[in-house]
Amino acid sequence: MLKKNYHDVAEEDVTLAGSTGATIRWLITEKDGALRYAMRRFEIKPGGHIGLHNHPEEHEIYVMSGKARIFNDKGEEFIAGSGDVLFVPPNEKHGYENLVEETFTFLCVIPILEKK
Repeated sequence: MLKKNYHDVAEEDVTLAGSTGATIRWLITEKDGALRYAMRRFEIKPGGHIGLHNHPEEHEIYVMSGKARIFNDKGEEFIAGSGDVLFVPPNEKHGYENLVEETFTFLCVIPILEKK
């Protein structure tokens, strides 16, 4: 069993796709003994965003605080806030834009894919 506080995990800037004002903490990873899933914590500061991008793994997201516009490359978008859950299918382009003067914080669980 493992217990740690998110403050004990290094906070890294999100730099992909021209992102600004966004950070990630890899809370649970293979280094912790996880075999199937990784858990990440994202924070997007007011005025920040994570640009349109995609990954081969699906995303299961739980919004903890704030409010953001979630969008894809098909013109679909919606507003997500505290308590909302999101699913992003594999390879779907997606992005996030903080809309309020509060940090947009969410947990994101992804499968650990085999390295080829």
